[in-house]
Order: sequence, then structure tokens, then C-alpha cells
Amino acid sequence: MVEGSMTQGAGQGPVVRTATLRDFRVPPYAQVPVGSGQPVPPSSGQPGQLGPTAGGPAVHPGNAIPHDEPPEGYTPTERDLPVINRGDTVKLPTAQVPAPAESPETDGQGPLYVVGDVHGYLDELVAALSAQRLIDAEGHWAAGNARLWFLGDFTDRGPDGIGVIDLVMRLSAEAAAAGGYCKALMGNHELLLIGAKRFGNTEVNSHAGTATFQAAWLLNGGQRTDMERLQDVHLQWMSRLDAVVEEDGHLLMHSDTTAYLDYGSSIDDVNDTVHQILTRNDIDECWDLFRKLTKRFAFRDEGGSEAVQRLLSQYGGRRVVHGHSPIPYLLGEVGTEDASDDEDDTGPVVEGPHVYADGLAIAMDGGVTMAGKLLVVRLPLGN
Repeated sequence: MVEGSMTQGAGQGPVVRTATLRDFRVPPYAQVPVGSGQPVPPSSGQPGQLGPTAGGPAVHPGNAIPHDEPPEGYTPTERDLPVINRGDTVKLPTAQVPAPAESPETDGQGPLYVVGDVHGYLDELVAALSAQRLIDAEGHWAAGNARLWFLGDFTDRGPDGIGVIDLVMRLSAEAAAAGGYCKALMGNHELLLIGAKRFGNTEVNSHAGTATFQAAWLLNGGQRTDMERLQDVHLQWMSRLDAVVEEDGHLLMHSDTTAYLDYGSSIDDVNDTVHQILTRNDIDECWDLFRKLTKRFAFRDEGGSEAVQRLLSQYGGRRVVHGHSPIPYLLGEVGTEDASDDEDDTGPVVEGPHVYADGLAIAMDGGVTMAGKLLVVRLPLGN
């Protein structure tokens, strides 16, 4: 997953600089001791069965590797990603790749904005929306007929995922009343939260052994305060989110994967299939959907531009815009945990979106969960 290189002229975009990753540790929510009364994956000691490791946290159920052999299609979650410092990583000045010709705004529609992964960081979201003058000082919609798309992953890891969902739902109503709109896409963490609520510790047969949605949710940053505050209205809202849309030549999706192609030959087909899976409420289908939309890095290395082109040729658009994979990992460079807090540049610094894959892909996850930046950006880039 880490082979390949980024070279000048390969479509790099706005400067993204990373430094020490202080927060990239096993967080408290993953430290579930045996006998604590908290949900943990079942453990029988048999190959393929999951459970807490001696002296450490339980293994992520979706990432367990029976007999130490990764199953086909295995993709690690953020906490399992390697710390990479490739010598051939090239950081380029801003706007090295000009944006392709874009369609003018449709009559009656305002400018288009996208928001990267929020992960429960409500205060950071409010600050970023305010900086773009999309909301006012009281947190109400202030952008008239502007169009705002969230790329998914509203909850987990951060302190107030339900607060984020409540804000997005309220802004959706306020924007519609003002002649604009605020909409959202389905992320893998929405699927994870829905599954944890619906299926709890019911076992599912994954490619990596026995797993449960509840254990996977906890080990991917699930916050118990979010679960306690989760209401039917939140579940209904998340279950109806689309997975893919096209706006002004931008193909918007959460994950940097071609797995969307498994769910339909058109945007409508993909969204209908995802909605049907969630409506049928079959645990194996839901787990398979979650796992596929957890895949990442399809556009990053050799063959990345071809992967993007497959999606664009199937679904339309001139560029893919996605969240999911933090920009520091897409650059192939993450700092160490060794620097002290009082050193300069002790966290990843993200200046803006990352344009790559020969200019065909725009990454929007600024790494807010690792002291990075929550990105709210107007499209096309440069406006």
C-alpha cells in the first residue's frame, strides 16, 4: 500500500506540510480491559477469533488477520496505517496543477463548498464554517443560495459527534429556506454507528474472522456519549444519506476507493443499492458495505489516475473529491511521536486540499483527529 512515488508534475496541489504526529496513539476508548463489563470482541483463543491481546487493547475486528495473513482486500484503519517517510515525497508550491475547465454556476444556484471529515469536532467545524461566512455568529445559515456538501464521517474520535449531526440537520433546513442547500454524504463511520446501534455485539462473519459492529465502533473511536444521545431521527437521517453525487463536474464521495463500482453502474444505482442494504437490515450485507467503504488509497500510487478515471467514466464528472484518508498519509509522510509539545511544528500542518492523481483527485480530510485542519473549501479550487 505504500509503494510507488509522488513526483513533480504528478498532479500535486496546494501545499500540505506534516510534522510530528503527537496524537497518533492507541486512545483511551480502545483500551477495553477484560472483565471491565464493556463490550469486547469474543475470544476463544482459536485462529480467526478476536479478543484483547495480552497487556493491550483488543484488535480492531475488521483488521484482525488470521494466521498473520491479510485477507484479500484487507485495508487497515487509520490507527493501523504505517508511519511513512518516503525520500521521494515531493512537496510542491500551491496551485501547481491548474483546475480543469469548470462549468459556470447554474442560474439561481450559489457557490459550491465541500467539508472534509469532521469526526465530532464541533467547535472546529463552527470555526471553519464561520471563516467561510457560511454561518453567522450565532451558528445560523448565512450563505443565501450557496451549496454546501459534507463528505461524511460526522462522529467518532472527537468529543461531540451528535452535536455535529444536529448542526448539519439544522443548517440543511435553514439553507433550504434561504434558497441554498446543505447536504451530506454517507461515510464509513456513519455505517459503523448505524451498525453498532442496530446489531450491537451480534457476531458477523468477516474475512478476518468473527467480528461485531459494537467492537469495531469502539475501536474506531466510538464515543459512548454519542451512543447515549443517538436518537431515531439521527439514525433515519444517516440511513438516507447518498453515497455519491456529482456537482459542477466534481464527483463527490467519502472514500478514496473504487469499491463504489460494486454497487451500481450509475450514481442513482449506487445510492439506491446502499439505501436498500440499510433498509433490509441484513447484518452481513451491512458489514460488507462498511468494509468496502473503509478501503482507501486507490488513487494514491501507481495506477491511481487510472482508478479515478474508471470512476469518472462510469459516473461522470472531471474530478473526484473525497475525504476518508488523512492528507498526511496521502503525502506519504507523517512525523514521529518523539518531539516534545514545546517544539516547533509538533503536529501535522495542512494548508488546504491535496490535489493528486494527475490532478484528477482532491483530498479533503485535513486530519482534524491528529491536530490537523478541518477543511471547508469552495469549488472549483482557486475561487
